[in-house]
Amino acid sequence: MEAVLANCSASISELKKNPSALIDASGGEPIAILNHNKPTAYLIPADTYQQILDRLEDYELGLIVKEREHEKAQAIEVDINEL
Repeated sequence: MEAVLANCSASISELKKNPSALIDASGGEPIAILNHNKPTAYLIPADTYQQILDRLEDYELGLIVKEREHEKAQAIEVDINEL
């Protein structure tokens, strides 16, 4: 059996009946959507989704910084007033 990674769950049928009620009842927490008692999706608030995307972008930018660290020795110093 797959682990359900949320404290709240609902069937697809419940989701179809009244999605707004499910979202309201979750109190902003993720909802595991189950199909035949197995998680098939997770419903999360829009704010939470945006935070996840922001963190993912920050992580990816961090990887780029680490990849380019060795290029620092080749950098040319520039005075901002000269730009």
